[in-house]
Amino acid sequence: MQRSIAVVSLGGGLQEKLYAIAAAGFTQVELTESDLLLSDMRPDEIRQLLDEIGLSVSVFHAMSDVEAVPDPEFHRSLHRVERKFELMRELGAPLLLVSASTNPDAIDDDELGAQHLRKLAEKAAGYGIRIGYEASASARHVRKAGHAWNIVRRADHPGVGLVVDSFEALVGTGDATNLAAIPGERIFMVQLADAPSLQIDAVTLGRHFRSFPGQGVLDVAGFVANISDTGYAGAYSLEVLNDEVRAAPVRQSALDAMRSLTFIEEQIFHAGKMLRNSAFVESAPPALPGDASIGFIEFAVDASSRQALGHWLQSLGFSSAGRHRSKDVDLYRQGDVFIVLNAGRDTFAHYYHHLHGISVCAIGMRLSNPADVMARAALYQYKHYQERRGPQEYDMPAVRSPDGSLIHLLGSDYSAAQDFVLHETRTVSPVGINRVDHMARAVPPGQMGAWILFYRTILGLVPEKALNIADPHGTVSSTALRDRSNQLRLPLTCSDNSGTVVARALTNFGGAGVNQIAFETADIFSSVAAIRTNGMPLLKIPANYYRKLEEDRDVPQGLVRKLEEANILYDADGKGGEFFHAYTDFFGGRFFFEIVQRTGGYDRYGEVNSPVRLAVQARHKLRSTHD
Repeated sequence: MQRSIAVVSLGGGLQEKLYAIAAAGFTQVELTESDLLLSDMRPDEIRQLLDEIGLSVSVFHAMSDVEAVPDPEFHRSLHRVERKFELMRELGAPLLLVSASTNPDAIDDDELGAQHLRKLAEKAAGYGIRIGYEASASARHVRKAGHAWNIVRRADHPGVGLVVDSFEALVGTGDATNLAAIPGERIFMVQLADAPSLQIDAVTLGRHFRSFPGQGVLDVAGFVANISDTGYAGAYSLEVLNDEVRAAPVRQSALDAMRSLTFIEEQIFHAGKMLRNSAFVESAPPALPGDASIGFIEFAVDASSRQALGHWLQSLGFSSAGRHRSKDVDLYRQGDVFIVLNAGRDTFAHYYHHLHGISVCAIGMRLSNPADVMARAALYQYKHYQERRGPQEYDMPAVRSPDGSLIHLLGSDYSAAQDFVLHETRTVSPVGINRVDHMARAVPPGQMGAWILFYRTILGLVPEKALNIADPHGTVSSTALRDRSNQLRLPLTCSDNSGTVVARALTNFGGAGVNQIAFETADIFSSVAAIRTNGMPLLKIPANYYRKLEEDRDVPQGLVRKLEEANILYDADGKGGEFFHAYTDFFGGRFFFEIVQRTGGYDRYGEVNSPVRLAVQARHKLRSTHD
């Protein structure tokens, strides 16, 4: 696969973007006139820089409203284009992209449009340049690729070909079905973009919310497979117009862009298709993990926060279970849940705590094939980390997450006894917690796509439908990812509004961080009773919630009274599944714990109750601020 990206997809100055694109592994770039206009580099200097860092120009955007317009306007364009061709020759750009005319005076006449493109191509041929014609959802008449192909075919000139865009085909025009019938040699450029499932018009979605493939919900891999069937052998170029991506660090965005193309190649490989120049022609990609589960959750703590968090864990029924053999690290356990409190000096946790305070600095992920997952991390250019270990301690290499925290890769043979001197110090009785149900992470605006791509490429998780949830101070966006066995659930939350509970957690963390850990129990009523007996207060749910539960959702009065007494929230899926959940307050304003029980195959997160929970948490945080 020849890999290209539109420079306009990234934020920053032209030189900075070009260096980041080359460092990420791209070989081609799309340039626009505005890229040049906003740069202080001359065209010859840009060409010299491109040559030095191993990039070439795949396509140049400089003309619009050229075809099927009144004659005077067309002749003006034909005169102006000479200077564009001179500029393209300086840049080494072989293809001029012409988007279908948006001019209100454009004429709905395919033959006229073909004549204009032919004349443009005849002039371009003298400069060694070809013309790529593209339909657009915002065009006056030519909105579909099939329509654009009809005009290209009528132009009947070897220098006129089609430019197709996955976003336009899958969202903007919905015209992806007939592309395989177009000869591959007449397709001059393929542009790729994904998009989230937002309820807004296609033009706004395309101008502000495009994402890199793998970060949205579109079948971009299927689109590429259809293009490949035509025999197309040219470049695949990312054209992602997204305000948040342009605001993100340019090197990170360029790396995510490259990862997205690798992800597309891998999907096509697994679909049994053969993509030309694919990285996986000679060797298969490393295998995705099968069933994955959380082996341990590690908190970075200091001496005082270790004691305070240890007390909280004991109130939730966790017992002190061991001390690390060579580090100042405590182990707590209940059921299959292992919590590690790391206060060691000269450790990753120590430096992570210095940057973020008390927080989840690492997760141990139990896998059947950790070596394959580490190889996947290298393939997708995620950094690895190796913690110092003592003699006979378990070797657990780690992958760095987008926020710098770690995912340790544990084999199925991992046992805490290899790293800890285990003991039984049961100061409280267990409360019935048996496993981690889900673990949510708050991420800054502009980082959601990077996390989705990370979880998909490294762990093979599948994103669920994105949700918008009301907080008293704004809106919280949420996307949950899970494995195919529904055992590993890792939701992501984000908010642009500075006053929301999620945004405040981000401020306290100094970046992304785990802000919610949900523990599963088989009997939430007895678990909650035991937690309260241990002295841990749970979030007080307003009486109005329970009145509405009884009135509007037809929940039996007896059950409502039990729920209210225990401050437990409730949801049902209408298919026999029920969900019960209760919350602690925030620990240090940073994260909180949730106790959940699922029955009857319930498969969601009780998100219908999230506005109530967020409102209560917001009031608690407001009171603590005033106090």
